[in-house]
Amino acid sequence: MARPFAMMACAFALFVCVRAISGESMGSYPLHAAAAQDDVAAIGRLLSGGAELDRRDDSGSTALLVATRANQVRAARALIEAGADVNAKDAIKDSAYLYAGARGHLDILKMTLAHGADLKSTNRYGGTALIPAAERGHVETVRTLIEAGVDVDHVNRLDWTALLEAIILGDGGERHQQIVDLLLQAGADPDLADGSGVTPLQHARSRGYREIEQSLLAAGGR
Repeated sequence: MARPFAMMACAFALFVCVRAISGESMGSYPLHAAAAQDDVAAIGRLLSGGAELDRRDDSGSTALLVATRANQVRAARALIEAGADVNAKDAIKDSAYLYAGARGHLDILKMTLAHGADLKSTNRYGGTALIPAAERGHVETVRTLIEAGVDVDHVNRLDWTALLEAIILGDGGERHQQIVDLLLQAGADPDLADGSGVTPLQHARSRGYREIEQSLLAAGGR
């Protein structure tokens, strides 16, 4: 059920984004509209004309967050280089940094990391950017976040770590196997259990994820 829910959540986020830059909102928030359209020239003109860089729309989103949702790399770069706050959160606690990490928008993620991303920042589930990245199988994003220094054993409000989410909500395939290996190599605790006391190894065994099971055993998992 996790995958259909994730798809529905993604579709809803896109719907919210489109509404924020269409119709009446298009005129109310021209910088947001330019960001969504990856119109760097318009962004430059608007900022030169005094547009508020981190102004929020009706959803609490900045223009940078709008660009990040649409994975508009050029627009995001223009806004970040102009000084946009990469940690500014909307009404549901997404920021450009957190959203780029969760969705695997690697180019934008790297820019946010180079411009002051708060590695301890958490989303509405109390999770760091690493946790949804691990769940969704974004291998290079996970690698990037680990190298940046994100806490690999952070526990969210579901009592899950990145390692647990990679197993519980992953598909056991190659991408999630690589992510489990990356997390373990980075020092993730193979025995840090969920809120019910079920360990990563027990979750992997119950799902028949043999390759992940072997990785956990090799790391001392019980």
